[in-house]
Amino acid sequence: MQRYPRWLKQTFSPDGVARDVRALTTDLRLATVCESARCPNLRECWSKRQLTFMILGERCTRSCRFCAVAHGRPEPVEADEPGRVAEAVRRLGLVHVVITSVARDDLRDEGAGHFVEVIRTVRRENPDVTVETLVPDFHGRDELVRTVVAEGRPEVFAHNVETVERLSGLLRPQAAYRRSLRVLGLAASQDGGCRIKSSLMLGLGESLEEVGQTFDDLRGVGVTHLTIGQYLRPDADHLPVMEYVSPERFAEYEALAYRAGFAWARSGPFVRSSYHAAEALHG
Repeated sequence: MQRYPRWLKQTFSPDGVARDVRALTTDLRLATVCESARCPNLRECWSKRQLTFMILGERCTRSCRFCAVAHGRPEPVEADEPGRVAEAVRRLGLVHVVITSVARDDLRDEGAGHFVEVIRTVRRENPDVTVETLVPDFHGRDELVRTVVAEGRPEVFAHNVETVERLSGLLRPQAAYRRSLRVLGLAASQDGGCRIKSSLMLGLGESLEEVGQTFDDLRGVGVTHLTIGQYLRPDADHLPVMEYVSPERFAEYEALAYRAGFAWARSGPFVRSSYHAAEALHG
């Protein structure tokens, strides 16, 4: 059995509300990245009626070596999914909605149009909500990034670089660090007025200097918001953890992020890209 350091022990919230959230997602046939990626914060967030919707199916066309989301031949896109997401937002009373997806390299627009349809439907049924999209890299295609930003107009546009440049090919063999920077830069260059957000995992063998360079790279393309968390191995088929970073070092990285010029940063062992996401916009 894997042994974790003391700071990775959690006191879980009561299950009552979390059970209600699971019943709702089951009733509406919705996927969440909270479950698919085996997020350690699931019970905490669901007990507060917070979750991250995962659209476009539950199987990814890519197989990143850190990610627990299933991969393989994806399901057909469901035309009624936008309405089901909007209904879940209404029932949960959400004020900030986070929408992500699997990679859909099999689709002509890689799912960009579906993102827009989900955003529009959620807003039509819940006019007071703000929206955060966490998108795949769309192969760096300008027109697809513009589709999400200009037509969807999310308040937050997020795409994760995940790790430092040296380790990116190891973690994401079907993606590329510089391509991710391009996606973020394209989004930042659009006249959408949205915040640009990215995320890093630590504990994979990166150095302090490499993390600092990544901060500079992200700021250089216009990223304004950053989350930094601990990589946790989903199972034996995924990359091993090289280091459990202490809370004190995470605090140092957060201070370094602010010195690098980010408008908002959160850093800690359990921080994930959409953890306490509303704080980045409303906090």
